[in-house]
Amino acid sequence: KKNHTSVLMYPEASYSFDGKATKLPRNLGVLFKRLGVPVVMVTTYGSFTRDPLYNNLQKRKVDVSAEMRCLLTPQECKALKVSEIDDILDKAFSFDYFKWQQDNNIIINEDFRADGLNRILYKCPCCKEEGQTEGKGTKLICHACGKEYELDEKGFIHAVNGETEFDHIPDWNSWQRDELRKEIENGTYNIDLDVEVGMLVDYKAIYMVGSGRLTHNENGFTLTACDGKLHYEQSPTYAYSTYSDFFWYEIGDIICIGDKNYIYYCFPKEKDVVSKIRMAAEEMYKLKK
Repeated sequence: KKNHTSVLMYPEASYSFDGKATKLPRNLGVLFKRLGVPVVMVTTYGSFTRDPLYNNLQKRKVDVSAEMRCLLTPQECKALKVSEIDDILDKAFSFDYFKWQQDNNIIINEDFRADGLNRILYKCPCCKEEGQTEGKGTKLICHACGKEYELDEKGFIHAVNGETEFDHIPDWNSWQRDELRKEIENGTYNIDLDVEVGMLVDYKAIYMVGSGRLTHNENGFTLTACDGKLHYEQSPTYAYSTYSDFFWYEIGDIICIGDKNYIYYCFPKEKDVVSKIRMAAEEMYKLKK
């Protein structure tokens, strides 16, 4: 109809690292109730399996499809409570694309399918060391204890030698989150990184401004760069998550923080910390709130 406009939203505001849904903000139910318009969801199938974020932008031979459905009518938005709308959204945004691959017998036979898998699976469940895993070819190896895992054509992961602690990648990642939560609760979580810093100030470009130091602990983020001329602090309750990415524009992994004035793109010089930092931001937000 005339005078009706549509708004395209990506409410997760972040990519899925392990094929499962990322956290949704709690204000969506309030927004949809106030707008009183149809809420239509478009879900893609196969896009994660074709190009998982960890895999260095290497494409697999997987078909991609999309499904469009109406989640809420204007009448339902008006009649339902905000909590009920949020429950509908949470259910709609619940997925597991490794399980989808397995349930649909999608075969990934590319010999690079485990490249970069260490970005997600950074902690060895055998020896508990962090930052020592390496995904290359079809295998993930821990250089601390020598344990090897094979990522098979259906997306299951199996130990080559010894016990298979987790054969489902999201389960391994959930265990890492549990381990991380213990660090936060007992006060031992602390990240201190050398980073290269880019700034978004005018929506025209990312301006690389120099080297700096990024710390993340129970007090939140602190970024110091440009010989002390740049200093930014962000509390743990500022945001329910933090934007992060792997191999961002083929430059490197990033942690993104900032406010309405400036956004800081931090490129860690240390490997395999991005996933842990994002999960830590989410867990600290929940604990502080």
